Amino acid sequence: MTGLDQEEHSKTEKDGVGGERMVEIVKVAIVAGSKSDQPVVDDAVKVLTELGVAHEVQFLSAHRNPEGLRKYLAGSRADVYIAIAGLAAHLPGVIASMTVKPVIGVPVNAKLNGLDSLLSIVQMPPGVPVGCVGIDNARNAGILAAEIVALQDPKVKERLEKMREAWR
Repeated sequence: MTGLDQEEHSKTEKDGVGGERMVEIVKVAIVAGSKSDQPVVDDAVKVLTELGVAHEVQFLSAHRNPEGLRKYLAGSRADVYIAIAGLAAHLPGVIASMTVKPVIGVPVNAKLNGLDSLLSIVQMPPGVPVGCVGIDNARNAGILAAEIVALQDPKVKERLEKMREAWR
């Protein structure tokens, strides 16, 4: 988990044996289908860190490890998922089918200039929506995820406003 202020990203909860423990509050989970997606993942990590949004990164393939993905999602406390995938790019849709939380898909330019990944992500069936950003544009996915988090977190909203002001 990373972010700006550790106190802002943790809370106390009962530990099940009469005590309490500090747990990290992850707001955004970045899930990539392959370690080869690391450069794209890094773009999302960078912007979420800049904005002070607590996040974590997992590498889980929807094809090679569907049960591991299912277990991860069942235990995840993230509010938003960024799913980074190339080729068939099923990861965002599989995640969306297993949660009612927002999923942002990032198509990766692995083959066909990323068009195969882009079309796989944007052409979801009714009832299983996935938001999609541009090919390899994990930075925008991170900003969009932060905007979703900012709906409930005024500190993140303020950081986003400062970022936007700096662009002008």
